[in-house]
Amino acid sequence: MCGICGVVSASGSVDPERVAAMSATLVHRGPDSAGEIADGTAALAARRLSIIDLETGDQPIANEDGTVHVVQNGEIYNYRELRRELERAGHVFRTHGDTEVLLHLYEQHGDAFAERLRGMFAVAIWDARRRRLVLARDRFGIKPLYYRDADGELAFASELRALPRGEVDLDAVEAFLAFNSIPAPLTIFREVRKLPAGHLLSWEDGAVRVERFARPAPLPERNDDQAELVEELRSRLRDSVRAHLVSDVPIGVLLSGGVDSALLAALAAEESAEPLRTFSIGFEERSFDELADARRVAERYGTQHRELVLRPDAALLLPALADAFDEPFADSSALPTYLVSELAASDVKVALSGEGGDELFGGYYTYAADLLAARAGGLARLARPLVERLPSSTAKASFDYRAKRFVRAAQLPPLERHHGWKEIFSRDMRAELTVRRSPFDPVDLLRARYEETSGADGLARLQDVDLGVYLVDDLLVKTDRASMAHSLEARVPYLDTVVTNLALALPTRHKVRGLAKKVLLRKAAEPLLPREIVRGKKRGFSIPAAAWLRGELEPFARETLSAETLHRQGYFEPSVVHRLLDDHVAGREDLSRQLWGLLAFTLWHERHVERAPGDVRVPELLAER
Repeated sequence: MCGICGVVSASGSVDPERVAAMSATLVHRGPDSAGEIADGTAALAARRLSIIDLETGDQPIANEDGTVHVVQNGEIYNYRELRRELERAGHVFRTHGDTEVLLHLYEQHGDAFAERLRGMFAVAIWDARRRRLVLARDRFGIKPLYYRDADGELAFASELRALPRGEVDLDAVEAFLAFNSIPAPLTIFREVRKLPAGHLLSWEDGAVRVERFARPAPLPERNDDQAELVEELRSRLRDSVRAHLVSDVPIGVLLSGGVDSALLAALAAEESAEPLRTFSIGFEERSFDELADARRVAERYGTQHRELVLRPDAALLLPALADAFDEPFADSSALPTYLVSELAASDVKVALSGEGGDELFGGYYTYAADLLAARAGGLARLARPLVERLPSSTAKASFDYRAKRFVRAAQLPPLERHHGWKEIFSRDMRAELTVRRSPFDPVDLLRARYEETSGADGLARLQDVDLGVYLVDDLLVKTDRASMAHSLEARVPYLDTVVTNLALALPTRHKVRGLAKKVLLRKAAEPLLPREIVRGKKRGFSIPAAAWLRGELEPFARETLSAETLHRQGYFEPSVVHRLLDDHVAGREDLSRQLWGLLAFTLWHERHVERAPGDVRVPELLAER
């Protein structure tokens, strides 16, 4: 795990000190060592978090004659097999880790090298012979990669903070308000783009070309016997976990108490020679607290278990989150993820996490609603007036919240309906809220993804949209930034092709059946986990934001979203924001996700636009608590 960055120029030399300064902004991603390579019109740098090959794995790494250099963020799980293949082809290795494999694979296969990789990665290769830069990002977008193509040069980095910023992109603001995150290729700044998942960028003589090299998508359905599929899934998960446990440093598991992370913990414990380390977050609010389930797993497998209970004052870390997430990000589960990562980082350098399980195996209530709406859209229209009168609850996944979302979107076309159940600010609400509008419709990004799977099963198409947008640009961003803020590598075994190649071929009946979700995954988990977890409700690191914003957090919200601040920043109408806050506090509707998004954007703007980022640091904020 590392942070990488670099600059290539078509018109003149690149100052190595400039790239060293970029690298310094990424020190949290790699505190163990730093390295740079300068080659006239190009310079690359890496910050290293030493996980594999502790002695010889520092980056950048060059080939035998020093004509090709590589920096990498991530882990390649099939590097040993690839190394043996390359050695048979005559390549000579000087290190023992996975990064050098990338060099020789590029020499052997050219840009097709990325297609051969099993793992999570953001890679930069400088080919001095051709004066050519190649960037590649893994097929699921687990590792981030940003770039800026302007002023006759291309600059890239693992995080936005290392690049020149420029003007805020109003298209990105529109997308943020719709999704609470910013989907690729957009970033919050107009001149900076994200390299999309599964894409490769090549730069040569100032010309930039971006191409897709991998596209996970629904596969032809497997109609095997369920018992056979259960055994195959369990075997594939075990294979993935075994690969993700390869490390020269201790590994733990972020354990939420739900079936996804619990199953990872069970398999990792069986594969580990020493007691596994597990880490959990809980809450005072009982409907959100999952510590009891996490303890059941920890006790069953004898793990070294640590846990932390979050209280409303944890929200004082919102400024620290705005600092760690260098573009607006408002998934409220980032807060417990940030803190459980801090807890884990005090014991281990690597932790397994359960991202991807819901999108692949049908874990969201929205998937059950997708199937129900196809049959009950008319009834939803008739029931809407009554449902809209239900009082707002602060309980986790409350009935009133779900019922209102369902009836409002049930009669829309399938994709718009699916988005409607998760949408933050609707198009009409965005028009009322924003001072400066963009005509861009963020849902067009979802429509483009959806159209690519025309002809596939209806639910599989919606899962694919979540896999390619929500997972990549929300959940994986959250996990990467929250963990790397504490120099912790998070690995996601569900997003291994060994697992996804089966999951993407499962018929709907093995994923969602009535209100039952993750049908096949739960069957695979039955011999390994307590009954309460296998049959339990969906779990995650969600927080009681609705209750907090109606209680201890209300003064903080009103101060942060003051009319003075909103006028100064110039994006949102203060009267609309204050009405939303008043409606939420009064219990007229649960608007916690909208308010959390406005808080996140406002705090981000203060730290990354109005003044230099990093002025507020985590240790100082923790001390204030």
